[in-house]
Amino acid sequence: MAKRVAIIGGGSSGLCAIKACLQEGLEPVCFERTRDIGGLWRFEEHPEEGRASIYKSVIINTSKEMMCFSDFPIPDDFPNYMHNSQIMEYFRMYAQHFDLLRHIRFEVFLSTRRGAWVLHRLAESGYPFDFTYITRHIQLLHSLIPLSIRRFTLERKLNARFDHALYGLQPRHGILHQHPTINDDLPNRIISGRVRVKPNVREFTATAAIFEDGTKEDIDAVVFATGYSFSFPFLEDCVTVVENQISLYKFVFPAHLEKPTLAFIGLVQPLGAIMPISELQCRWATRVFKGLNKLPPRRDMEADINQKKEEMAKRYVRSQRHTIQVDYIPYMDELACQLGVKPNLLTLFLTDPRLATEVLLGPCTPYQYRLRGPGRWAGARQAILTQQQRVVKPLRTRQVDEVTSSSSVPLLAKLVGAVAVFAILFTYL
Repeated sequence: MAKRVAIIGGGSSGLCAIKACLQEGLEPVCFERTRDIGGLWRFEEHPEEGRASIYKSVIINTSKEMMCFSDFPIPDDFPNYMHNSQIMEYFRMYAQHFDLLRHIRFEVFLSTRRGAWVLHRLAESGYPFDFTYITRHIQLLHSLIPLSIRRFTLERKLNARFDHALYGLQPRHGILHQHPTINDDLPNRIISGRVRVKPNVREFTATAAIFEDGTKEDIDAVVFATGYSFSFPFLEDCVTVVENQISLYKFVFPAHLEKPTLAFIGLVQPLGAIMPISELQCRWATRVFKGLNKLPPRRDMEADINQKKEEMAKRYVRSQRHTIQVDYIPYMDELACQLGVKPNLLTLFLTDPRLATEVLLGPCTPYQYRLRGPGRWAGARQAILTQQQRVVKPLRTRQVDEVTSSSSVPLLAKLVGAVAVFAILFTYL
């Protein structure tokens, strides 16, 4: 008889958890307290009490090729940065394609303090930022270059777009010491006078806000954009959350449980898309549940947990927001090693040089984690080699004479990457 797995929530992480369970022959039962899937991404004018909701015009900050589930590409005619309604459409397509809805039980209830470094969605030549910069060869360069030099270079690049000090946004901390803000509109709204940057609020009156510089402004409404606090009151006997800190091995498994029967999916804040991370967490967790993968001894897990906490405390500004930070490629590779699906670059270069070039120098799309090992997808290679086409298709609404390379790897990146190939191969051996 198949083991039954309870999944709390039918958002993006819940959906891939259901699928991972089904793929491993487990019996998932998903409990969703609202009447529909989608979680945070389902906009409603009047959301249920206690449920966070996006606003109507929200557009996601991660591009489609970087955020899709690894064996279900987003349709090629969808825009690279999707409106929340299109994200919901993709989730429904995913749920329908893999027949996930029948496993969900819906429940209905009636009911700048620091400044910020502002990134934008577009990189050079107008390609999606994450599609351009979340690559294996850039990740390797980051590991070789001191943090101070990386910080100086990135801040100089951002200030070349608009001077953060001139716009009143310059923080005291460096760009790599806080989760970045991604916003294309803010500088335009500041320069056009539609947004005025003010210091921290000192106090409120009945009709106004008084700021730390002594200025006073009449206001109609206040929105606290202070982030999220998480807790698990239904698991108080199993886990403890103190100031948004929770001790989980690889941000997934409690280390103190006698048996690994509880996993947390999507409880990370990545510098990249969360959907592929949740999916890979699910693929690992379900194999642990089945006994196909084993967790290390408790002391080793606790040592790993403490090391990650120390690294975060050293790198990031002290804040409840920075307790579950992960860098996309290192964390995905860390999970992939647990599962046995991390791409083997040496083998790829020897057997499939074209694919190896894309994996090394192109964007680290989720398809890379379907090339080998458990859950291998026969379509992964083709998805990687055609990812560029899906990026440019929604932009091709007018025929022009200019010819764009069919590769997602720019020529300059190829030249730079070629120099680093041998070093990377030794790194990945």
